[in-house]
Amino acid sequence: MMNATIQTNLAHLQIVKQKILAALRKGENYELKTELNSEYKERRKEAVRRVIANMTVGKDVSGLFTDVLKNMHTDDLEIKKLIYLYLINYAKTQPDLVILAVNTFVKDAEDTNPLIRALAIRTMGCLHVQEVLDHLSDPLRKCLKDPSPYVRKTAVICVAKVYNLSPAVAEENGFVEDVRRALSDANPMVISNAVTVLTEINEMAPGQNVWRLDKGTVPVLLAAINECVEWGQIAILEALSDYTPQTEKEAESICERLLPRLQHANGSVVLTTVRLLLKYEKHVHRADLLSQFTKKMVPPLITLLSSEPEIQYVALRNINLVLQRHPKMLSKEIRVFFCKYNDPIYVKYEKLDVLVRICSERNTEPLLSELKEYAREVDVDFVRRAIQAIGRLAIRYESSADKAVKVLVELLQLKVNSVVQDVVVVLRDVFRRYPQTFADVVPTICEHIDLVNEPDAKAALIWILGEYSEHISNIGSLLGASLESFLEEEDEGVQLALVNSAVKFFLKRPQQGQALVLKALQTATEKCANPDVRDRAYIYWRLLSADPNAARAVALVEMPPVELESASLSTALLEELIAELGSVASVLQKPARLFVYKKADKAGVPRDSELASAGFDSVESGAASAGDSGATGGIDTSNEGEPELLISF
Repeated sequence: MMNATIQTNLAHLQIVKQKILAALRKGENYELKTELNSEYKERRKEAVRRVIANMTVGKDVSGLFTDVLKNMHTDDLEIKKLIYLYLINYAKTQPDLVILAVNTFVKDAEDTNPLIRALAIRTMGCLHVQEVLDHLSDPLRKCLKDPSPYVRKTAVICVAKVYNLSPAVAEENGFVEDVRRALSDANPMVISNAVTVLTEINEMAPGQNVWRLDKGTVPVLLAAINECVEWGQIAILEALSDYTPQTEKEAESICERLLPRLQHANGSVVLTTVRLLLKYEKHVHRADLLSQFTKKMVPPLITLLSSEPEIQYVALRNINLVLQRHPKMLSKEIRVFFCKYNDPIYVKYEKLDVLVRICSERNTEPLLSELKEYAREVDVDFVRRAIQAIGRLAIRYESSADKAVKVLVELLQLKVNSVVQDVVVVLRDVFRRYPQTFADVVPTICEHIDLVNEPDAKAALIWILGEYSEHISNIGSLLGASLESFLEEEDEGVQLALVNSAVKFFLKRPQQGQALVLKALQTATEKCANPDVRDRAYIYWRLLSADPNAARAVALVEMPPVELESASLSTALLEELIAELGSVASVLQKPARLFVYKKADKAGVPRDSELASAGFDSVESGAASAGDSGATGGIDTSNEGEPELLISF
């Protein structure tokens, strides 16, 4: 009985095992394997499509390698493309099996169809398998001289892949020399790709100077550029950026032949052309030609502002650099840079910077009216920048200071909290630039004292009260009210401003200010925890006790007029960024050597972002030190810093 039960269980297990094996056989890969070996062409074609679809979504189909290889012998171009794509994807994991496909590659490289010849040579170059490289030399040599320009173009690109895998093989077989000869090809597509390949080879072998653009090649490239597609044009323009004209006449000729590129629809072509014109204009001395080149650059740069917001942003960042070389280039086009209601905020910020940079005394009035409207927007940061821009115009142009102050007073009377804070800070800087010129505005500021609650604005307001105390009838009550909350103030700047203003009030009006200054100095020396504030109070107290005239000379000394910080980059950094116009470096406004590994290594810059930042700061040390010595307080004229990036290609 027991034996019968055991036999029954064993039979049941055998049945289950057979079902499991059957299920496994019916898995997707098993099914694809069956379809790939089908006798029907359409079923094999559909199976190849499914294999590529699975590979694309990340499924492992490497187990079908041999079955896919069997379908390479076909005249169907679609199947051939898909199988070649499969081989490229799995060549590194199955290098031994890829060798089985070499004969098919060599055969396809001699096919009558140029598309198949190009496809074969391109795939062999993409496999990155040393064994395949030995069989690639002869087909590649033939394809470099192929009658079809498409095949020649593909073969030229394949040389770069061969050089990357084995520079010795590329040199021994003369492939690099063949690419140099391709610069004289009759087809512009081949020429542009040859330029790209030679540039890449130079980057792969730094210091070896594999290829250098010479005077005889430049006319060939300039002639080919007119018939190239946009990316081919960019490749040739990039190559020309490394060439230095030998004579002034040659520089003039190159510039004149580059001018038509400014009319191209592609923004990258336009910006790269502008970069070349800015480079070559250094070798041109004729004033009429320089003026012509500058005028020709204006329309295409303005046209870029009609593109998508992202293109506008890139264009504005590059325009900002160009204007530092040619400040008056766009002075007549100020209205083009007025912000639109639907502009993204990052575009508005850049337009504001450009507007202030190109503004002149002739067009300050329309710009002030425009900035006044911006100051009524809902975005607080944008409003702050607009108000700061008004202040910069007032400080830069004395003839427009009166109009700018009137605009600021009108904004002050809106009684919008955030606007009041920014206006008070900016007015403080304007008052420092033009001492006692706008004393009649001070009473209006005092009317809005209750709205001032931010530390910077409080410090600015208290400074104004002390500086113009003789023009304010109720100065004692205003300073007294602020002094009541002296110990509650967390900001050191506000406390120091209160001590300074109390002393100024006493020195200008001793009888009315005696009690106030005594209270301020006692509070600061006895109850204040901040040592800087205490020390300042002690110094004033001893000066007032020992020699009031000395205290007057210290406290009431005429401060130097505030000057704008330089918003321009240092000359060395500007030239470096203009040489990279139209690239990521010009958008970040940081040299590529700081965030691209290859260029960083070549320039000897550490890859650590902090060290790289230090290296960048050293380049700008001149501009930075100048900015520290002439800080304007509330007016922010410095460029916003972007995060440090390190990109490896």
